[in-house]
Amino acid sequence: MGTEQATGTETRSSGPLGAITRWMENLSEAQFAYFLLTPVFVIFAVIAFWPLLSTFRMSLLADSLTGASRLGEFVGFTNYVELLSGEGSLIRPFFDLSQPFQSALTVTLIFTVVSVFFETLIGLGQALVLDQDFRGRRWARVTIILPWAVPIVIQGMIFYLMFLPSVGFASAPLQNAGLFPAQPLIDSPSSTFVIIIADIWKTSAFMALLILAGLQSVDRSLYDVARVAGASKLQQFKMITFPIILPTVLVAMLFRTIDAARIYGLIETVSSCSTVPSLSCLVVETLFSSGQYAMAATIAFVTALLIGIFVMVYIVQYAREGV
Repeated sequence: MGTEQATGTETRSSGPLGAITRWMENLSEAQFAYFLLTPVFVIFAVIAFWPLLSTFRMSLLADSLTGASRLGEFVGFTNYVELLSGEGSLIRPFFDLSQPFQSALTVTLIFTVVSVFFETLIGLGQALVLDQDFRGRRWARVTIILPWAVPIVIQGMIFYLMFLPSVGFASAPLQNAGLFPAQPLIDSPSSTFVIIIADIWKTSAFMALLILAGLQSVDRSLYDVARVAGASKLQQFKMITFPIILPTVLVAMLFRTIDAARIYGLIETVSSCSTVPSLSCLVVETLFSSGQYAMAATIAFVTALLIGIFVMVYIVQYAREGV
C-alpha cells in the first residue's frame, strides 16, 4: 500500500503539472506577481495596444475621398508633417499660438493643466476636512462626493443653463464686471472657462475621495509625537501628512490628467466642439465632418502620445519619491 502511494506521488510530481509547480515555487515574489498578472497584460495588449498599432498604421496612409475605400497609398509620416506644420486641410488648427482658444492642442493643454491643478488643490482641502472627526462627517462626505455621481450630460446641462444669458444667473455678474461677453457660450475663452469650472465642480470629489483614502493610512501616533515635540499644524502637514499622501496624490493626478486630456462629452453638452476644439473634438470632426480617416488617425495617435508623455512624467516623479 505504501509503495503504491509513493509511486503515485512520484508520478504526479514528475509529470508536466509537477514541473510547472516546481517552476512556480522557484519564482521570487516579484516574478510570481508578474506571472499572475500575465492574463491582464495579454488582455490589455489586445484591447489597447493592438488598436493603437492599427491607428498608427492607418495614419501612415493617404486619405482617399473617392472610391469605396477611404484610405489610399502608403505616404509614411506625411500626415504628421502636415498636421504639425499646419499644412493639412483641417477644419481648425491643430497648434497655433496666435489663436490659442481655436487651437486644439493649446485648448487641451490649458484645460488639462488648469482643471487638474485646481481639482487637486480643492480635493486636498476637502479630504483634509473629511479626515477630521466632527459631528455630521458622514453627511459632509455624501455632500462632497455627490457631484461625482452626476452623469456628464446632466452636468453639462446644469452649467449650460447656468451660464445661458436668458435663463441662468451666473453670466450676468461676469458680464457686468466686463469679464464675459453677451453670449459667453459661443465665445471660445468664456466657454473654456465655463467648461473648466464644470469639470472642477464634478471631479474635485473624485480627487478628495482618493486623497482621503491616503489620509486614512497615516499613523495617528506620528501626530502625537509631533505635538509633544512642539510642531505646529503646518509643520505636521509639511513633515508628516504631505510626504505620506504624496504617492496617492500623484496617482490621483495621473488618473485625472489622462481623463482631462481626452475631454469631449462635457464640451459638447456645455458648448460645442466648434467653440472649444479639444484634441478629441478635432478627431471626431476630422473623421465624420471631413471624412479624412488617415488624418483623424494621425491626430488620435498624437493625442495618445501626448497622454503617454503625461504618464511618463508622473511615473518619473513617482520613482523619485522612492515609492
